[in-house]
Amino acid sequence: MADELWTIDQVADFLGVKPSSARGALSRMGVRARSFRPHPDSNRAQALYDPEQVRSARAARPGQGARTDRKTA
Repeated sequence: MADELWTIDQVADFLGVKPSSARGALSRMGVRARSFRPHPDSNRAQALYDPEQVRSARAARPGQGARTDRKTA
């Protein structure tokens, strides 16, 4: 479905982390919420993310142990 958006719980499942960690990971990857809707269990807004943007950002991340502080000549 092209208009599908993911909640933070769905993003966390995809990334294999807790929702609180997923929020930080999305921030570091530069992924911002596409829209917001009322949260079903509280008065707060629930952020919704574009799954293609999440997939692309994850694919572009360096692998575990990558030394991003080192430059090659």
